Amino acid sequence: MYQLYQFVTGPIAWMSFGIFFIGVIVRAITYIKGLNWQADRVTYTVNVSYGISGALRSVFFWLIPFKTRSWRVNPGFTVLFFVFHIGLLVTPVLLQAHNILLKERWGISLWSMPDAMADVLTIAMLVAALFLTLRRIALPEVRILTNAYDYILMLIAVAPFITGFLASHNASCYDFWLILHIITGEIMLVAIPFTKLSHFVLFFCSRAQIGMDFGIKRGGMKGKGLAW
Repeated sequence: MYQLYQFVTGPIAWMSFGIFFIGVIVRAITYIKGLNWQADRVTYTVNVSYGISGALRSVFFWLIPFKTRSWRVNPGFTVLFFVFHIGLLVTPVLLQAHNILLKERWGISLWSMPDAMADVLTIAMLVAALFLTLRRIALPEVRILTNAYDYILMLIAVAPFITGFLASHNASCYDFWLILHIITGEIMLVAIPFTKLSHFVLFFCSRAQIGMDFGIKRGGMKGKGLAW
């Protein structure tokens, strides 16, 4: 078991992080290179200051709960969305066990949250994931856009949290759940650049593009403070 642990936290971890970082960079570059001002009807290289202002405004407002009209008209979904994504992003980065591993392997670490806080965020994220999944099943307008692929992606996203929670609260099977936690986490990292999970980075690209559109030609140059 120790050798397996060394393997999944060593070579496999390096490979997973390499695929993740290189993959998301390639996806972002590909997205940007695919922009075409003639097709998109946005003057990306003209009136740049208005475009940048619109891009930053769009990203900022969509990162704040209830700052846009879309967030406000769907308050229940908005709460679930932010609880899910905050838990998904904050917990792995600030988890004490992860930072200990980072310190051991690569000599770096961040501030770590208390384990109790990590448990609360994990449970809240899993509950939000459950209700987001039920929403896909219950609402016809969402169900028609959902297929098995979407449920598999949700499983990939939540599996590291379920296994990690079980590892930290199940001393008798700790080694088993720990190895499974690491493997599922690495699967998620590798999957991100190749699936819809790439919205991890493409969200910023698409929101910036839409913000530039509005900032330049849909009222931004006329000083209308729209939250896009």
